[in-house]
Amino acid sequence: MIDSLAGALGLGAQDPAFWMPLIFMALFFAIIVAGTVLDGFDIGVGSLVLFAPADLRPRMLSLLSPWRDANEFWLFLGLGLFVAAFPKAWGSIMGQLYLPLCLLALGVLLRSVAFEMRLRAPQEFQARWLAGFAAGSLLTAFSHGLLLAQVVVSYETEPGYIWFSLFVGLCTVAAYCLLGASWLIMRVAGELRARAVIWGRRAVRWSAAGAVAVSVVLAFANPGVFIKWSDGPHWQAVAALWGLLLICFVSVEMCLQRMINSSYRTTALPFFMTLLIFLTMLGGLGYSFFPYLVLDDITLWDAAASVDSLRLVLSGTVIALPVALIFNIWVYWRMFGLSVPPTPPDFDR
Repeated sequence: MIDSLAGALGLGAQDPAFWMPLIFMALFFAIIVAGTVLDGFDIGVGSLVLFAPADLRPRMLSLLSPWRDANEFWLFLGLGLFVAAFPKAWGSIMGQLYLPLCLLALGVLLRSVAFEMRLRAPQEFQARWLAGFAAGSLLTAFSHGLLLAQVVVSYETEPGYIWFSLFVGLCTVAAYCLLGASWLIMRVAGELRARAVIWGRRAVRWSAAGAVAVSVVLAFANPGVFIKWSDGPHWQAVAALWGLLLICFVSVEMCLQRMINSSYRTTALPFFMTLLIFLTMLGGLGYSFFPYLVLDDITLWDAAASVDSLRLVLSGTVIALPVALIFNIWVYWRMFGLSVPPTPPDFDR
């Protein structure tokens, strides 16, 4: 397959002009996955803050404190890598995504500023900054949905596509809320866990509706994607993929319903099933688009920088990526397991 693809481009499989864009696309996809999954529970918990009682909101934000700096890393790394490796696609793609990207930048800025200012603000102003962090989280999640929808419909702007984009934006908010709620179920106990179960129960069906909508519209709006998934001997893999998504959604639904009916116990199953849903959807999108950055228009090799530029960027990546991986592994290994709030000292004794 690699040789035939290289031959179709008039290149050799060992030619740097062929395999270097593939390496950068794999790195870019890995960053998207890491940013969506690792920053996803942060966005989800931040969105759920608006629905939590006032006395539980500080606890929710305190749970996020160890990962706030690490979560901002993925967005900037992904944008920097894309601009450096695929400069010839930057104008074409970003010009079509101007509004969602502006909303994303506004949401990320509001989240970062509100989180830091809340830590430094007087007591009477902390609730306002907390609400700003929640609003920024909702805006960030919604803009992710708009970005996804616009890419799926190849940047069409007819009224029907606009309604589809708004629907996917709302479903993306629900998906992040599901990820955040399932993470809270794994991390906390008491009233906050009970409320997280209710939040996850309400979000799971909207998440499933969004996954189905994106898959169906992507296939029927792009004939090449439809042929790729339906033609040939790969129907077993397609059936297995849909079966996996169905099992994940049903498992999350049943687990949350059982917790409501029996006991609000600690479990990591909803969180890992939700992660599997995210990974499956992202993998399906990656397969659908490959080898294009813009469907049926711009391939990886059309958009890639010169080989000398890619070598320079790859040299920096080889040096910086291990450091980033060590830092993130050190930070994120604590995101699992039950978190027990510290007991305030008794100064009367």
